Amino acid sequence: MKNKLLKTVATLALAGLCCAASAQRYSGVVDKSVAIVGSEMITLSDVEGQVQALRAQGMPGDRCSILENIMQTKLLIAQARVDSLTIDQNQANSQLEQYVAEMLTRAGGEDELAGYLGKPLYKLRQEWRTQIEEQTLAQQEQQEIAKNIPDLTPYDVKQYLDTADVASLPVVPIKYQMSQICVYPDREAAAIAVKERLLNIRERIINGERFATLARLYSEDPGSARKGGELGMASKTIFWPAFSDAAMSLKPGTISQIIETPDGFHIIEVLEKKGDMFNARHILIKPSYTEADQEKGFRKLDSLRTAILDSTITFEAAARFYSEDAPTRTNGGQMADPNTGSAYFEIDQLKPQDYAAIQDLKVGEISEPIASLDNEGRDGNLVYKIVRLDKIVPAHTATFESDYTDLLGQVRQEKIMKAINDFLDDKIKTSYIIIDPLFKDCEFSRKGWSEKIRKDD
Repeated sequence: MKNKLLKTVATLALAGLCCAASAQRYSGVVDKSVAIVGSEMITLSDVEGQVQALRAQGMPGDRCSILENIMQTKLLIAQARVDSLTIDQNQANSQLEQYVAEMLTRAGGEDELAGYLGKPLYKLRQEWRTQIEEQTLAQQEQQEIAKNIPDLTPYDVKQYLDTADVASLPVVPIKYQMSQICVYPDREAAAIAVKERLLNIRERIINGERFATLARLYSEDPGSARKGGELGMASKTIFWPAFSDAAMSLKPGTISQIIETPDGFHIIEVLEKKGDMFNARHILIKPSYTEADQEKGFRKLDSLRTAILDSTITFEAAARFYSEDAPTRTNGGQMADPNTGSAYFEIDQLKPQDYAAIQDLKVGEISEPIASLDNEGRDGNLVYKIVRLDKIVPAHTATFESDYTDLLGQVRQEKIMKAINDFLDDKIKTSYIIIDPLFKDCEFSRKGWSEKIRKDD
């Protein structure tokens, strides 16, 4: 099922929210203050919470670097308050609700979450809101620092190229520019066939067969099929709206009508509901297609390819008139990365089927018809296409002439990082900071921290 929370998780990773605890221990020492930055106190449990958060994600949790990150965040927050920066409360509320939904889903419910973290949900929400607001303020202060950097000019880029070590210059990987003409199999007929299968399965369940058994046999959701279709207690916000709306409207034990989402077609049985959370079973079946469907699509594409090669019609005109992919049809078939909008693709940005089609082509050549996937749903829908290779940009060390925009971005990013580093180094010197000798052996990335370590009594 679709998980819409990835951006929130990335935004809150440094805050270490997922493993807050009432009292952590480090080397046998009960929770205590380990640093003071201005008027802000940092406790051992603040550090340990992030250690556990990172380790839960399979990443190393180094206490020294975590403490340093927290102290840097506190310095940025202090300046943000001096600069009277404010927080968009609607955005903060949205981030909080999304994060609470994910945590409830991971734990399996409010009682389970409270038991695992040792605090009631209302208390966790207060802590998480504070951490969200602090992280947002720190990010905004970094943006304020970046605003003070003058606009860069071509001279700045040339100066960077003249002074930078050649080995440090970015290497631009090979990139491809392509156009496509797409046709879809008869999705309406395939959808009707899927619905007939699901109606039959639904009738079998109503007549006494076990939902879980049929889910293991027929569901095409591999994650839940082996568990009898069961999804586990989860927030309604992590599913497609059509799915969660249907589930929330059901009484436990009843079977839904057929529900369509970008993943396919489902029938649902709700097992339990708690507030905005539910545990349900589902059977997912996706439209499937036959060799006859592919032959029909390939024949159409092969005819278009022949007409283009015979100069009866241009590729661009054929795409506008005959392609069934709306985003590229209006551009004469030119493909663009849906995430960045760029017309150039690196190899790892291409679908394997598309790369296989163009890897042996010369610029201007058109592939034979292939079966590929579009960008809809979790895995994409089947689509047939021909692809023209429009341009190849070989891998190369970035140059002023061909990669000015990329280099401009890199120079600006380096200037931003230098400005932030200079700001932090200056604030460490001028701010009231005390670090517990518990961290005296840390090798901080900024030398100024070591001077702030309190001497042992």
